[in-house]
Amino acid sequence: MQIKTIDMHTGGEPLRVIIDGFPELIGNSVLEYRRYCREHFDDLRTALLFEPRGHADMYACILVPPNDAEGDFGILFLHNEGYSTMCGHAIIAISTLAVQLGWIDAVEGENTLKIDAPCGRITSFVTIANGQVVNVGFHCVPSFVVNLDAEVTTANLGTVTYDLAYGGAFYAYVDLQNNDLGFDLSKSSYQDIIQAGSEIKHAVIKTNGAIQHPYEEDLSFLYGTIFIDKTSTEGIHSKNVCVFAEGEVDRCPTGSGVSGRMAIHHHRKELAIGESIQIESITGSIFIGTVVNELDYGPFKAVIPRVEGTAHITGMHTFVIDPKDPVKNGFILR
Repeated sequence: MQIKTIDMHTGGEPLRVIIDGFPELIGNSVLEYRRYCREHFDDLRTALLFEPRGHADMYACILVPPNDAEGDFGILFLHNEGYSTMCGHAIIAISTLAVQLGWIDAVEGENTLKIDAPCGRITSFVTIANGQVVNVGFHCVPSFVVNLDAEVTTANLGTVTYDLAYGGAFYAYVDLQNNDLGFDLSKSSYQDIIQAGSEIKHAVIKTNGAIQHPYEEDLSFLYGTIFIDKTSTEGIHSKNVCVFAEGEVDRCPTGSGVSGRMAIHHHRKELAIGESIQIESITGSIFIGTVVNELDYGPFKAVIPRVEGTAHITGMHTFVIDPKDPVKNGFILR
């Protein structure tokens, strides 16, 4: 089997775009394609993301048909644990690629894409100047706060205060200004961040049980922990580092995580409609988050956030899956 990909990154976070050779997925919606992929081709997820073709923090996507005729295309997100419901860095990257490869008839100025993710329809905006992509932003699905200033007891970190919010996926947000956990958000703290993020995630799951999305059972789970801290970079509001899936660390500020933060800041009356902040990642890359508007979403007061960033192509690959290869399905060493 040969599978072709285009590899990209958004703010340092990788994205392997699977463009040819993957078996056909059966279904009538993005959520159905996601279930079918998980049930029938999970070995290809591990083969393409794990070593020796990838690594523990690799990320990928597959394009599928949209949910209806108004959508441009659908998208599935793949990571080391399974299949995400939302991924902002992938939306920014795939919107960039759609223009660069001529998947849409792009024009100078702003171009709009309607992308169906597992969490719902995402609208992205690609700005072109002199034939080049200069900016990509997207409006996320309704993002909302579940709980503020909740507490959870962990075995190694003691009591941790966190906010629980949704931005296409559920995250526990832990502000290091309110929690002395013994590390900062620099690259040198990488292993400490993984261990703490994973411990907090599992403690929150154990304490709260199932976290319910108001409409979709497939979206009802805690995806990760996001640590927040101040930054010394002038003009930047704060730093975000997300630990998601099975101990993956996001190299960018996390698009869905920034979306949830817009809901938190608006709920705390720290950001009004139309106001923006810049958020830095562990690699120093920047996303801009904006509160676009507010709306009722089931029992929640939600916001529509806008997130902006940039993406770049890093390579094109043809991966070979040899049935005689004893490690054809991949493995992970950290």
